[in-house]
Amino acid sequence: MWKLKIAEGGPWLKSGNNHIGRETWEFDQNNGSREEREAVDAARVEFEKNRFRTRHSSDILARMQLAKENNFSLDLQKPKDETTADINSTTVSEILKSALTYFSAIQAHDGHWPGDFPGPLFTTATMIIVLYVTESLGIMLSSEHRKEIRRYLYNRQNIDGGWGLHAEGESSMLSSALNYIALRLLGESVDDGPDMSMPKARKWIHDHGGATMIPILGKVWLSVLGVFEWSGVNPIPPEFFLLPSLVPIQPGRLWSHFRMAFIPMCYLYGKKFVGPITELVLSLREELHTHPYEKINWKQARRLCAKEDAYHPHTWLQECLSDCLYSFGEPFLARWPVSYMRRKALQQIAEFLKYEDENSQYICIGAAQKALSMLCCWIENPNSDAFKHHLARVADFLWVGEDGMKVRVCAGQLWDVAFAVQAILACNIAEESGSTLKKAHHFIKASQIVDNPSGDFSRRYRHISKGGWAFQVADQGWQVSDCTAEALKALLLLSKFPSDIVGDQMETCRFHDAVNILLSLQNPNGGYGTWELARTYPWMEIFNMTEIYADIMVEHQYVECTSSVIQALVLFREKYPGHRRDEVEQCITRATEFIEKLQNDDGSWFGSWGICFTYGTWFAIEGLSAVGQCYNNSTCMRKACKFLLSKQLRNGGWGESHLSSRTKAYTNLDGEKSHIVNTAWAMLALMKAGQVERDPSPLHKAARLIINMQLGNGDFPQEEMIGSFLKNGPLCYMAYRNIFPIWALGEYHKLALKSD
Repeated sequence: MWKLKIAEGGPWLKSGNNHIGRETWEFDQNNGSREEREAVDAARVEFEKNRFRTRHSSDILARMQLAKENNFSLDLQKPKDETTADINSTTVSEILKSALTYFSAIQAHDGHWPGDFPGPLFTTATMIIVLYVTESLGIMLSSEHRKEIRRYLYNRQNIDGGWGLHAEGESSMLSSALNYIALRLLGESVDDGPDMSMPKARKWIHDHGGATMIPILGKVWLSVLGVFEWSGVNPIPPEFFLLPSLVPIQPGRLWSHFRMAFIPMCYLYGKKFVGPITELVLSLREELHTHPYEKINWKQARRLCAKEDAYHPHTWLQECLSDCLYSFGEPFLARWPVSYMRRKALQQIAEFLKYEDENSQYICIGAAQKALSMLCCWIENPNSDAFKHHLARVADFLWVGEDGMKVRVCAGQLWDVAFAVQAILACNIAEESGSTLKKAHHFIKASQIVDNPSGDFSRRYRHISKGGWAFQVADQGWQVSDCTAEALKALLLLSKFPSDIVGDQMETCRFHDAVNILLSLQNPNGGYGTWELARTYPWMEIFNMTEIYADIMVEHQYVECTSSVIQALVLFREKYPGHRRDEVEQCITRATEFIEKLQNDDGSWFGSWGICFTYGTWFAIEGLSAVGQCYNNSTCMRKACKFLLSKQLRNGGWGESHLSSRTKAYTNLDGEKSHIVNTAWAMLALMKAGQVERDPSPLHKAARLIINMQLGNGDFPQEEMIGSFLKNGPLCYMAYRNIFPIWALGEYHKLALKSD
């Protein structure tokens, strides 16, 4: 049975904090009792049977193990309690106690809540391609690994035979072609799979034009594998890297997540690298294309993209520039002595990627970027220590659920813990949750980034990181504005409690470091982006080459990040009023004005990192409330409350679809289904804005819905994806189904039921 290992190192690994937060899986045939193995098998069968109705796994394997380690009986068969008719203080207290007991039982010994982080369905395939090309597949993936990855890929296949960009998406060429390839590289034959899955996948690919219709990211990966030609890829010249930093298109000025994929793609394109042409690769050439491989018009293929993938089609200007680069730029750059520029660019990119690898402990900024960087590292030197460091970190991205093993886009250890602390404290029972809070408190302190990137980091296009927090673990090293703010909030709230309950508070100088980095990340317009300051212009989005995502070129500013910073700085100002007082005041004022200007006419705010208008509006209200705004004194708050109340469903909940992010228009889930996390966000927002004093009845209805959704063991059900990025990329935060119902009911118990 698979065993989850927490905070453990190994060969070729380094860590600045003893690997706190690291999650890896190991197969041990002797692990687990017969009953536990049967429970796991039953969960797998149940997921497969219902996979088209319940799209997401519930992390049963991890939660079973964690509960056992914490001496909690996780009864998967325990029925739900009867529907609660009356809501009163006693009822809510009992629900909260049950929910907190369960949530504490699935906390790891190092203080965080391990979990899956599902997102794009092509990240597993890209890692498989890298391992195959670098001849590391057999080294890194045992037969049990391959078995579980195949299970996952088949479980994620749609009824029509294709795969979506995400678990809830319609089939796309990118995921379909790459996942078909991954299954073949893992040993599946052309006719394998349950219910003829491989022939179905191949038929879907052929019916939609074949693999020449894949977006540019897929074209790059197929070219690397040798089932596509680099002459069919729009130019991605590495010479971009040689441009002065003043030039808007210089890669160092692009959004960090895109930059860390774009630069290695430039390297691969500049090298025109192709892996070993094996018999399997030759077979895939025939399987993936609708025309004989040698007769494909690769120049024409550059422009092709399946309509299912073309969320952000190329503009005419992009097409003109690509044609010019293809017809004139590439031939010119290939000639001596100009070809020297390419060699120089490739050398500088290799050095840049090495710097990034070392400063992220080879975790990189995300799974997609790691796969690209790891391949570039191998191309530079297949036998290098650096590549061995890379291989050692592959396990950090592998996750096992009842749906199988997959490559997570990343993990959100710190993010979940920061929210979890706030949710638990909202329940006003810190003493009873002291052990849980102590471990979480320790985790946050141990996860702070204590140094800047090495050397002259500004020349490597990196921002200061000392004092910040990453989305996941400290070793990764990429500070994020809202992660830093939410961690700071949690620490400041914990500092109000005695150390014998929650543990010792962090040193004052480290609080100051956190605020220093928050102040440094504010943009001139008052708003906050994610990892860095905005370095180029919004109009650069017209050069978005991805086709599948929007708003990917530039570090935009977001209501969520800005609100988190406001809330953190207001709390900090209360505790440390003397530290950079004027700058903190100015920062809060400008950030508040930024949020007010972002409000839509209907009273909502667009959320870019969650689904969607509910998420953005909750954050905006939290931020404005922190500076004293409420329903009675703020037009923004009144409009926001009106918006939220207009979206409440007849059953008392809220249920917003991921399509809201894609279409930028509020869209309910099918059948006006409620979502427990959306409902919790709306409750938190309305309570913060003063809805209790006006009319608590909408909150009573929402609370009743959440209470009735609780499972018999204290857990809450896993529902549709609730996270988002780049408009077209939903994410699933596994801990949200526990954190936010607890948080909302905790605040509800204090505010709406305070008279009971």
